[in-house]
Amino acid sequence: MKRPDELISIIVPVYNAGHYIEEAIAMVQAQTYTNWELILVDDCSTDDGCVRIEKYITDKIRLMKKDVNEGAARARNTGIRAAKGRYIAFLDADDVWMKDKLEKELAFMKEKQAAFVFTAYEFGDERAKGTGKVVHVPKTLTYHQALSRTVIFTTTVLIDTNKTGRELIQMPAVKSEDTATWWKILRSGFTAYGLNEVLAVYRRPVKSLSSNKLKAVRRIWNLYRKEEKLSFGYSVYNLFFWALRATLRRL
Repeated sequence: MKRPDELISIIVPVYNAGHYIEEAIAMVQAQTYTNWELILVDDCSTDDGCVRIEKYITDKIRLMKKDVNEGAARARNTGIRAAKGRYIAFLDADDVWMKDKLEKELAFMKEKQAAFVFTAYEFGDERAKGTGKVVHVPKTLTYHQALSRTVIFTTTVLIDTNKTGRELIQMPAVKSEDTATWWKILRSGFTAYGLNEVLAVYRRPVKSLSSNKLKAVRRIWNLYRKEEKLSFGYSVYNLFFWALRATLRRL
């Protein structure tokens, strides 16, 4: 019998993701860990994504439609508020999980008695085929360590809300909202634990948001100065090492 306190709520923000969404749903359905619910939050898409999703709706798969387009952060927050599970996992519609991702990550979380865990991942091409470039993760990550290494990939995160609460994991409506959220959690005193096993593939189209290096630098700088309120000097220090690590990750 499935235990309610073992339920993982998977939050997927959906915006014009019709091309990928059925693959994402099938991928969740194929997970070796089966005590999950899938919450797809449509952010006013203009494609046929909702029509595709509606074919899959069951007691385990829910579609929530927002009335106003507000971006991925608020779409995820809508899903978090609606989640029934103790555990929250995030998945972007175009990314890929290995079939044992949830099972292995939850076991790792319990082993470490952690509130916040993440895993290694591999970069993929437009078809999500692995490129062989793997991002390895540290065993642990504290707030000050995280400022200079954005190694936490949203699609690999699992959070125990019995430990963090739900308010702490609500994402701010800023650019790089996921990074800002991980820093907020770590700043509150939690340590993130890294499972250095590839359990996800980061689909990276040629013209993806993260491929624009100048915009990425501006986003991280704004987080340092406006969200974290870091001094100018400490911001420069972290930015240097962030840029170095980000470059090495993509070589």
